[in-house]
Amino acid sequence: MSNEPSQIADAIRACRLCVEAPHGVALPHEPRPLLRVSASARLLVASQAPGMRAHKSGVTFDDPSGDRLRQWMGVDRETFYDEAQIAIVPMGFCFPGYDANGGDIPPRRECRAHWHDALFAAMPQIETVLLVGAYSQRYHFARLGAPVDPKAKVSDVVRDWRNVFCLKPALMPLPHPSWRNTGWLKRNPWFEAEALPALRAEVARLTRPLTK
Repeated sequence: MSNEPSQIADAIRACRLCVEAPHGVALPHEPRPLLRVSASARLLVASQAPGMRAHKSGVTFDDPSGDRLRQWMGVDRETFYDEAQIAIVPMGFCFPGYDANGGDIPPRRECRAHWHDALFAAMPQIETVLLVGAYSQRYHFARLGAPVDPKAKVSDVVRDWRNVFCLKPALMPLPHPSWRNTGWLKRNPWFEAEALPALRAEVARLTRPLTK
């Protein structure tokens, strides 16, 4: 396999493992893998999986959750979607479908098992990883040897963000920016008061042009 992130991304976009050689039940629709990577991006948004809207449009975080995430980061859409500056890699590259209650099914296991380790090995320049939700947190904590209990709840991991933000690469665990977490944000004002300023400063540092 190539060690160039763009070539690995091309292979991922052509992937059909979840329908042709699935772990368990096959993906219930045509695959449409979504990711944005480059050899220059120093900031990584590690997310869960595209939703139905992203599946239809082909644009990740092109919804109210994306608006909230960009507000947290302090960036506009142009910067957010500039893959030369910001990589976006979900744990599941395709929309996984809905469960019986209308919620999103967890990310497909085929993606992590077949693609993620090679993809991240091809991007050693990443300096900071924004970990959106539990699936990305568990994978990247294990991949990078972060001192975090793998059974810890997302709210506890986010509350202890300073413990992993000091690592190299720096890790910033985040709750999902979905409207479903609005109540959590109201109950935890420290997130906006303490975590977001640090997040925005780091994003600003990594999305400014490098000086020679």
